[in-house]
Amino acid sequence: MLVSYRWLQEYVDLKGLTANDIAEKLTRGGIEVDIIHNLNKGITGVVVGHILECNQHPNADKLNVCKVDIGEEEPVQIICGAKNVGAGQKVAVAKVGAVLPGNFKIKKAKLRGEASHGMICSLQELGIEGKLVAKEYSEGIYVFPTDAEVGTDALELLGLNDEVLELDLTPNRADCLNMMGVAYEVAALLGQDVKLPQIQTETSSETASDYVSVKVEATEDNPYYGAKMIKGVKIGPSPLWLQNRLMAAGIRPISNVVDVTNYVLLEYGQPLHAFDYDRFGSKEVLVRRATEGEEVVTLDDVTRKLSSEHLVITNGKEPVAVAGVMGGASSEVNDDTTTILLEAAYFEGTRVRIASRDLGLRSEASLRYEKGVDPKRASEAAERAASLIVELAGGTVVDGIVEHKTIDIQENVVSISVERINQVLGTAIDGSEVASIIERLQFSYKQDGNQFEITAPTRRADIRIEEDVIEEVARLYGYDAIPTTLPIGLTTPGALTPYQAKRRKVRRYLEKAGLAQTVTYSLTSPEKAKGFGDEQTNINPVQLSMPMSEDRSTLRTSLIPHLLDLATHNINRKVADVFAYEVGSIFLSEEDQITKQPTEKEMVAGLFTGQWLQHAWQGEKKAVDFYVAKGVLEGLFAELGLTDVITYQQGNKIGMHPGRAAVVLLAGKEIGYIGQLHPTVEKDNDLNETYVFQLDLEVLLGYEVSDVFYQAIPRHPAITRDIALVVNEDVQAGAVQEVIVKAGGELLKNVHLFDLYQGEHMEAGKKSLAFSLTYFDPEKTLTDEEVTKVHEQVLTQLQETIGATLRA
Repeated sequence: MLVSYRWLQEYVDLKGLTANDIAEKLTRGGIEVDIIHNLNKGITGVVVGHILECNQHPNADKLNVCKVDIGEEEPVQIICGAKNVGAGQKVAVAKVGAVLPGNFKIKKAKLRGEASHGMICSLQELGIEGKLVAKEYSEGIYVFPTDAEVGTDALELLGLNDEVLELDLTPNRADCLNMMGVAYEVAALLGQDVKLPQIQTETSSETASDYVSVKVEATEDNPYYGAKMIKGVKIGPSPLWLQNRLMAAGIRPISNVVDVTNYVLLEYGQPLHAFDYDRFGSKEVLVRRATEGEEVVTLDDVTRKLSSEHLVITNGKEPVAVAGVMGGASSEVNDDTTTILLEAAYFEGTRVRIASRDLGLRSEASLRYEKGVDPKRASEAAERAASLIVELAGGTVVDGIVEHKTIDIQENVVSISVERINQVLGTAIDGSEVASIIERLQFSYKQDGNQFEITAPTRRADIRIEEDVIEEVARLYGYDAIPTTLPIGLTTPGALTPYQAKRRKVRRYLEKAGLAQTVTYSLTSPEKAKGFGDEQTNINPVQLSMPMSEDRSTLRTSLIPHLLDLATHNINRKVADVFAYEVGSIFLSEEDQITKQPTEKEMVAGLFTGQWLQHAWQGEKKAVDFYVAKGVLEGLFAELGLTDVITYQQGNKIGMHPGRAAVVLLAGKEIGYIGQLHPTVEKDNDLNETYVFQLDLEVLLGYEVSDVFYQAIPRHPAITRDIALVVNEDVQAGAVQEVIVKAGGELLKNVHLFDLYQGEHMEAGKKSLAFSLTYFDPEKTLTDEEVTKVHEQVLTQLQETIGATLRA
């Protein structure tokens, strides 16, 4: 279910809460919000323009030179290639400097020798999917109604300054497959009232029974059928507000009458269907099972063969619709329709599901019938639709509604005690709080002390047993407010603090990465306590007053020296491949260490030496290098949710290789280092090429991170583009990647450096960096044209920002 934030505001006072706030409250209340779609997509600078003149381009057959008033002092000239462009139109104009989806910037340009100062836009170019654009504008620019004010914000008129919440509903919450149902839910969470639509319809002196009769043979499949008549309508396009709401909900606008039925479907959750009364074929509506092999041509102009398992609407002789699934083409509303037969019915969900499955048709109507609709809303939805049709298409509503009604509408009643609720939830809620929650849900109830008899409205068919009521109380009381408890009689178990839990996560990750945990002494020799990786002048080792030996006389100031001892010990015993880590404390003190205790800091350090990969059968070997060690750290940061705040800078640390070491920064603050040992240190310890890292674990685990949000695997294919860039030797690859990511916008999902070249074929002082860029849109399949626009923007920014050029 797609829920427009701005539409929702018409039913509930959201108290200034943002779409993100509402999504958070819905999710915490049990209605998961999968994603929030921002319809704006970063668009700026798009206004309503008036085309004053439109002439053929002198040098191009398919282009037009347009003179456009955009509300400024002078009209501007814009070149447009749309087939439907013409003088007198009100159109969406992206001015010079405007930004369109994909970070596409509008600049002054010349097309075949003629200047163009802006762009006349189609709806697709403003980020609206082509399948949602009305047919008359699907292959050209969009034309506003004549009353649109020149120079005003086009996005506001198109409803693109909105956010849409995509709800991931469980099968039992069919009540939220409509705007009113979501409004009831949000109102309950916020403690607000729901403002329901006001239906006011003037009717003629005639009665609907004069025009149509209703007969239902399959009463079990169709316990309610209502038919309403509207005369004298004029078919045309819907107003902008209605089209905008349908498109935001993923429905394509068709015409005012059809759009109203879809609008009420979204608003009430009650499917409706409009027949052209004059083409219906008779004055009788007969609902029955189809005969075996019977055929009907549906609205998509496909001939469907039916079976006796399918329910159909007929004119007494032949089918004119598949009940609850799709209407027939023979009685479709078209441009010359003047009289509407409006259907509002309650079809049994299983019967609709069988037809939908057999015929391969899945519609918004069939979805709701399958999940369950509110039987009380059928006639009310028909009245609402009739009122809107008269408002938007003119005409007169014929008095009354012709009904066939055998349905027995019963509201579910559940009895429950406060003690039972508290027993299940482990809470201490009193009766007044339970009553308050039931009132917020707008359920009726009777209370006798701590005993409640609750009557659930028909819109909430999921409320049937005690546990359903308990769930409702828990949702509105707040899952996060329910205390953690154990059954009576058991002791309360211990638990890890957040820091301890994160530290355990660090250990588990490093072990899964292939590093063995080691524990070394906190005491060391004065020589090894001078520090490693830091300036020795900043180290003040803490000396023991009565040491047991000289080798254990001083508190360590780094974990690295003992890891080196570990590696030497293993290599001397023919264990050449050593990958180890340690989580432990180091001890630092100020100059006056007699009167002050040393500062104890918990660190994590690791060591890599030898062959990282060995496959004797394939003869494959990979020695440890800087990128192996860095890759392990990057995986650790990803595990902790810190990837976005970690950066690396080339560093020069004592004991480390001058060209193969980096400082690790957390939100711009140094927390450690990583790199290869200095060759002298390797030689002194009889080690081969060895890599180490050391990080301040307290700072690392104490950093507050935002919640982790997971994304579904893309349903649409990605497009990959590779680029080889020539840059100055002193330009870092990270700086180039930052420019690419910033310029790529929302469509650029991944950037990967896969090659560095410096050699005789490269100009002196230059190097080549090759990146792989992956583009995709989670909501649709990208076209080459869309990717090319963004890709060219990336290349432009690279050239303007760091002077990068494509390698020939």
